Amino acid sequence: MDTLHKDSKHSKYYYEYDRNMPNMSSTCDIKDNRVPEYYKGKDGYEARKVCDNFELTYHLATATTYILRAYHKHDSPVECLKKAISHLEFELEKIKRDERDKEK
Repeated sequence: MDTLHKDSKHSKYYYEYDRNMPNMSSTCDIKDNRVPEYYKGKDGYEARKVCDNFELTYHLATATTYILRAYHKHDSPVECLKKAISHLEFELEKIKRDERDKEK
């Protein structure tokens, strides 16, 4: 009973909503090990966050990430650029298909 406030049915920690949250000033220092370095730019920008910020469709976002990593993942950018082109073609096909469906 000593963990409850006198005038409340909640524990003394109930209203400390930020108690287990990371300190916001140190949040920028936290490294996300799930994201490989070849998806990060010079200033730490992540390809996925850029795509999210621009609200890109799946194929445009995938093409963008392949382009952004092209010179960082492999010795040659050719493989990544070919994949990016494929996803751009997929997006064009989807746009054309959607336009045809609207005409019906």
